[in-house]
Amino acid sequence: MSSVTARLQMLTSFSSGFLLTIFLQTSFANSQHSDNAQGNSENVGWPFHGLDQFETRHSLLTQIDSSNLDKLGLAWSASLDSKRGIEATPLVVGGRMYVTSTWSRVFALDAKTGARLWEFDPKVPKAWAQKGCCDVVNRGVAIHNEQLFVGTFDGRLIALDVDDGTVNWEVNTIDREKPYTITGAPRIAGDVVLIGNGGADFGVRGYLSAYDLVTGELKWRFFTVPKSFDGPHEHPELEIAAPTWDPESAWEYGGGGTVWDSMAFDAQTNLIYVGTGNGSPWPNFVRSPAGGDNLFLSSIVALDADTGRMAWYYQTTPGDSWDYTATQHIILADILWDGDERQVLFQAPKNGFFYVIDRVTGELLSADKYVRATWASHVDAKTGRPVLTDTADYSERASVVFPATLGGHNWHPMSYDQANGLVFIPAQDAATYFSPDKLSILLETDHETTSEQVVPDPWVGFSILLAWDPSARKVVWKKVYPNFANAGVLSTASNLVIQGDADGYLNFYDSLSGELLRKIFLGVGVVAPPIAYQIEGEEYLAIAAGWGGANFVLADDSIAARKYPNDGKVIVLKLGGSDMPKPKEERYVSQARGGNKYVQLGGNQIQGKQIYNTNCGACHGWFGQTGLLPDPKYFGLLDRTYIEDVVIHGVLKEKGMPSFNGKLDDEGFEALLSYLDAIAYKDAKADSSPSK
Repeated sequence: MSSVTARLQMLTSFSSGFLLTIFLQTSFANSQHSDNAQGNSENVGWPFHGLDQFETRHSLLTQIDSSNLDKLGLAWSASLDSKRGIEATPLVVGGRMYVTSTWSRVFALDAKTGARLWEFDPKVPKAWAQKGCCDVVNRGVAIHNEQLFVGTFDGRLIALDVDDGTVNWEVNTIDREKPYTITGAPRIAGDVVLIGNGGADFGVRGYLSAYDLVTGELKWRFFTVPKSFDGPHEHPELEIAAPTWDPESAWEYGGGGTVWDSMAFDAQTNLIYVGTGNGSPWPNFVRSPAGGDNLFLSSIVALDADTGRMAWYYQTTPGDSWDYTATQHIILADILWDGDERQVLFQAPKNGFFYVIDRVTGELLSADKYVRATWASHVDAKTGRPVLTDTADYSERASVVFPATLGGHNWHPMSYDQANGLVFIPAQDAATYFSPDKLSILLETDHETTSEQVVPDPWVGFSILLAWDPSARKVVWKKVYPNFANAGVLSTASNLVIQGDADGYLNFYDSLSGELLRKIFLGVGVVAPPIAYQIEGEEYLAIAAGWGGANFVLADDSIAARKYPNDGKVIVLKLGGSDMPKPKEERYVSQARGGNKYVQLGGNQIQGKQIYNTNCGACHGWFGQTGLLPDPKYFGLLDRTYIEDVVIHGVLKEKGMPSFNGKLDDEGFEALLSYLDAIAYKDAKADSSPSK
């Protein structure tokens, strides 16, 4: 047995009994989908977040193919009443579509016509927006029997009646005094519904919760990090984790490790596979000064669905200091590996390595770079640990590190085409400039910040669609997009790969060659993944469109959200559909001016910049970048009294702009005003600022 196998050995109660001798194509979720797709039913839905519980996102429908893409047109569209990020995967069950919008709202639509059947608004307090890093998004719902489950941005889990959207039960899943959020979709695993949370960037402790499907009773909770070195610990796995932390760690920040997105469930083994997030705070040398792996940060953890006890773990980024979460999409697969049938999982987390792991034992089978990654040279096959380079350490000096903090791959879902043996990854390429006391995303890899008084133009890089062969361990083909934004992927049995983009197009590629077959202009930017379903023998493609999320503050002038209304909507296509209506052009292009790219700061402006980036940047744009909310480079032109009314007195809090009264003292407010004045467009008029 290799040392990595021993290190990841399953706990005693799971050490036997899970060594299966058959593939899992016979699992209920997969066989149900497969039978429908082979023609046993005229109706084929999309019942799980990832289509099936293996999270493959590969449709077996073949009616739409490369020969008839020119006949593909609009079947219907339906508004989601949003002008911010739409990240949801719609579910289609029983001829109905269930989809979420911003602020955790749920819409039930007729999947054939788009008619709105009902909607549910959980009334998330708008001030909760300041507790989230990446827009007030929601990635979707889960469905089981006659109930629909949604996690709310303010930390609740709600069970709704599928017929009318009435509340069956509701539970609070968080400490409401701390900056927790929920943006991910719940998952069903046996008799429980699973939900995690976000907030590691703001100082919380991560965990995964399992609730009874019928009653909403908490069945178990798995904490991903210890709350202290000595305990007492809530469950035995934390006895393993605690020694990997400095006893003098910054425990007051919670440790991080939030489970904010990826989950997959294997019904045969009864195991749940989850990815955990970054540490709180980010740098290991601050979070855990004596070092250590800091388990279970940035890890893949296998848990028993009935008890929540850990079967095995694998840590992708020990002692993470770069925000390299392992919360990215996990896909389960059955493959031939070195001539043997293996039950595996795939993940392409932020750190730039593609992992193939035996999902029964936790043994690492391979780890290979799928994008540029300079923090580690390789992953040692015997130990399973990355071998760090000199570039990785920024504890005493500045360093430029690939991938950037937004990752080589973020939350945007992959897909897996088992027939062709390919995983399609919405990847991205950029670097982060790290120093012991600051960071920024770089425009150029050779850029050096020469002074703390220089504001670098941070945003660059580009998105890439990759076809990755996990058996050959290499890129088969790739397509590069012109801007640093990405969208989830759907692949189909008709050898199509479908992905939206920031420019407002839905792109159709040949899955084997990567050839672009067609682009359909949607008129609104896309970050969410498409789905496919069939009603009465007719195939439909659907996508929830609306640009935002983590890229909300990264709005290049070329993208659709700068040229047209960023109206969130579900767009559904079919063969023989109508032409897409052209959106009206709208003045929403940033008023870029010379002289603001690099601004020399002095006095309290440096303090003001820190206050801005900490409190305002997540919505209005970090490091001087312009997002889709009002441009901060106009704020310095506004009347001081108005800024005070908005920032301190909260006159716009019902619109989502929180009050910072009590958080920002007089000195801090003056410093913020001074910074806003320094970066202001001096040749612009205040009333020309975007008003959305």
